[in-house]
Amino acid sequence: MNSPRLPNFLIVGTGKAGTTSLHSYLQQHPQIYMSPVKEPTYFASEIRADYLEQALQRHLAKQTRYLARRLNDGLPVKPMGWLTSEWNDYLRLFQHVGDEVAVGEASPIYLWSPTAAANIHERIPDARIVMVLRDPAERAYSQYLHQLTVGLTKATFHEHLDECVRDDHHPMGIHHPFLEVGLYYRQVERYLNLFPRDHVRIYWYEEDWKQPATMLRDLFGFLGVDPSFHPDTSRREHARRAPRWAGMHYLLKQSRVWESMAPMVPQSVRGLAFQKGRKMESQDRRFLVDYYAEDVRRLSELLHRDLSAWLQT
Repeated sequence: MNSPRLPNFLIVGTGKAGTTSLHSYLQQHPQIYMSPVKEPTYFASEIRADYLEQALQRHLAKQTRYLARRLNDGLPVKPMGWLTSEWNDYLRLFQHVGDEVAVGEASPIYLWSPTAAANIHERIPDARIVMVLRDPAERAYSQYLHQLTVGLTKATFHEHLDECVRDDHHPMGIHHPFLEVGLYYRQVERYLNLFPRDHVRIYWYEEDWKQPATMLRDLFGFLGVDPSFHPDTSRREHARRAPRWAGMHYLLKQSRVWESMAPMVPQSVRGLAFQKGRKMESQDRRFLVDYYAEDVRRLSELLHRDLSAWLQT
């Protein structure tokens, strides 16, 4: 295959900070080409099928059914969802790039990954780096709710945190790197040590998502495209929600019964099985604030920003 253009920007994280919505909004800009697959994770050498626990492998493998349509090149797809471990497969994501000014992809695990920053710099040293940071305690709770929703756990959040602390972290799965993803200091530092500061743009979930139009105008300017373009931001992807009956939901997902049932159940009925995600319990918030406190202080010093709100219990 002829070598397509490589990305000139990457959204590297963090997870559960609106990166899916951001990917969707950027796709709307006529001067931006986004990978048709979000989270290919190629540059994170740790994220490979063989390193993942079986439950996560099964979850990712379900995504394979969508790949052929997304790639739209008539070639066969591999059975592990979005995960891309070979360079030629990664290049397939950009084979349809035309005359767009900005070419990008979004893999939120790149921020946590100890290898991604160096791998990106080796292949694309002039890349622009975009990250959105979120209160790490709230980020963790949002990830837990997502895991509940997709049927990867039925535990309470408190039980889940206990398991994360006890887990020996092998292989990678829902318990690791669950807490570690929120330790931003070293993660951000890796990028700042490799890329010019003016090639790294950091947004703040609690602040910038309140005014998405302002945030996107700034981001468009950072990427060198028309900042006056107004994408449709009326829809937010992956709004916080949770199943009403976690145990039953988990069993349906694990038994794969729901896969055959879902198409026959009206959307309005399916919606009744979910509720808006409840607020985190105060004891769990206190545990997470203590867990992240020193890292938050170091990040605050690194970026010269007051992050004391993240330490409130």
